Amino acid sequence: MIENLSEAIPVYIEQSGILAPILFVLLHLIRPLLFLPVIFVCMVGGYLFGVVYGSIFSIIGLTLMCIIFYFVAQKFPNLLSRFAKMNDNMLKKGPITMNQIMILRMVPFAHFHLLSLYVMQQTKSFKDYVKYSFLGIILPSIIFTSFGQMIIDLPLFYSVVLLVFLSVIFFGFRRKNSEKQTNIQWKKFFKASS
Repeated sequence: MIENLSEAIPVYIEQSGILAPILFVLLHLIRPLLFLPVIFVCMVGGYLFGVVYGSIFSIIGLTLMCIIFYFVAQKFPNLLSRFAKMNDNMLKKGPITMNQIMILRMVPFAHFHLLSLYVMQQTKSFKDYVKYSFLGIILPSIIFTSFGQMIIDLPLFYSVVLLVFLSVIFFGFRRKNSEKQTNIQWKKFFKASS
C-alpha cells in the first residue's frame, strides 16, 4: 500500500498544475500520518520542481510542520511522554547540543519530531524555536532535494563511510559535562563592548 502511495503522490502533484506547490507543502504536513520519510518527500520536490524550488517548498513545508508540532506538543503534553521515552534512551550520555541537532537533521533515519523536541527543550521561546528549526531545516532540505537519490543509491561501502563521517562530526560537537558553559545574550554582549 505504501509503495502504491509513494508512486501515486508524485504523479498526482505533477498533474495538479498551479496547485502543485500548495499540494506539495501540504504533503509535508500530512507526511507523518502517511509514514513517509522526510527524505522521500524532499526527493519528490526535487523531481517535480527542481533543486531550487523543491528546496524552497520543502523548507516551507518542514518549517510549518515544526510549528504545528510545537502547538500540538503544547496542547497535548501526553504526546510528549512517548517522545520522552525515546529522549531518555538518546540522552544517556548527556545532552546534545544545537550543533548536533543540526547534524542529525541531515541523517535520513533520524526521527524528525524527536529532533524538534530537542529544539523545544533547548530554546526559551516560540520565536527561538522557529528560528532554530528553520535554520536546522535549510541544509537537509537542499541536500535531500538535490542528492537524496544519490544517498539512497550509494553502494554499501560509501553509505558506511558517510555514516561514519556524520558520526565523527556528531560526537565532535558533544558537550563535555566537566566544562562550564557561559551563555551571553547577543544584545548584552554588544551593549557591554560598545
